Amino acid sequence: MASLRRYLPHLVLALGAFAMLLPFYWMVLTSIRSPAEIFDVSLWPIPQKFDAAENYARAAGQVPMARFMLNGVIVCFGILSVQVVTAVPAAYALAKLRFPGRRLMMTLVIAALCVPIQALALPLFVGLAKTNLLNTYFAMMAPFLLSVFAIFLFHQSFRSYPSEIIEAARMDGFSELEICWGLVLRGSLPSLAAFAVFSLVAHWNDLYWPMIVVSDTNLAPPPLGMLYFSDVESGANYGALMAGATIITAPMLICFLLVRRHFIAGITMTGVK
Repeated sequence: MASLRRYLPHLVLALGAFAMLLPFYWMVLTSIRSPAEIFDVSLWPIPQKFDAAENYARAAGQVPMARFMLNGVIVCFGILSVQVVTAVPAAYALAKLRFPGRRLMMTLVIAALCVPIQALALPLFVGLAKTNLLNTYFAMMAPFLLSVFAIFLFHQSFRSYPSEIIEAARMDGFSELEICWGLVLRGSLPSLAAFAVFSLVAHWNDLYWPMIVVSDTNLAPPPLGMLYFSDVESGANYGALMAGATIITAPMLICFLLVRRHFIAGITMTGVK
């Protein structure tokens, strides 16, 4: 009974990990299979005919995959940069400064988390259309430049930063911006890493908004580019489609693996008071 209690949680976690990783395994496996084996239900990792070179060459050459990836990098890092620049001072002010209306503003931040992008899509689209900003990088980034989730996440992390250190820094002549960026944020780098992963993955995988504001193939981010690829292939060559999906998924997987420790620490920090 003791052994069962000890190993049961690990078994449950292993089953959950298997269920989460199976689609990725199937995607990679399909990307190296020949068309005759695409619908084979076998999970054996070595196909009878190894078509990886053909599938990946077609995925990279049939459409401008490199351009799609570059567009994704520009949009994702552009959004992340502005989000951090705007959210960090706001979170610091809400967490460490005392001023009238602070609680009300924090309540509004939390309430804004409940507003989906779909509710704002029409007025944002009309505004961008009237200013002739459709089919631009700015159009893809505009709705996400201010992140209330980032404000909330950093606020939760900044609250645990010792106020005594901040008071000592003020006595030494530090400005509030120097304290915010040089001390408080530096002590909350895991939270910054956690938010960076959330932001990059969310906007790298976003199809809804780019599909509304972009019709120029040269500006398409990876998910929209895959939609164009599917149109070119008429949905027939699933091996090449899965090869393309593997190409655009790999950067996010590598990004997470590189910062996984900071990501976990950052998520943990937001719950410690």
